[in-house]
Amino acid sequence: MKRITDDAHLKYIRGLPCLLCDDETTTESAHVRYGEGRAGKRLTGLGERPDDSWTVPLCNKHHADQHTMNEKLFWNGHGVDPVYVALALYRVSGDHEAGCRIVAANRP
Repeated sequence: MKRITDDAHLKYIRGLPCLLCDDETTTESAHVRYGEGRAGKRLTGLGERPDDSWTVPLCNKHHADQHTMNEKLFWNGHGVDPVYVALALYRVSGDHEAGCRIVAANRP
């Protein structure tokens, strides 16, 4: 299955504050790699990125931390459902104000 890319959405995600700490200076688009059947998201393997719709905003520190451990444990430790957040952000992609509200409402 061909990976769907969306450069405009990635740019939008990078313009939002970090989902975990509210930092707005180093935001990166962090892909959620684990699978979630309830949302129709398949598991992606090492070296394979999921579609760009499965991204959330993280500062560079939290993005690096995300890749140092089991991803589900990382998100569970922060009490955040990144699949839900990614879906919500993709739905309002391009609307900065709505994106900031979603990020703030899901921040631990």
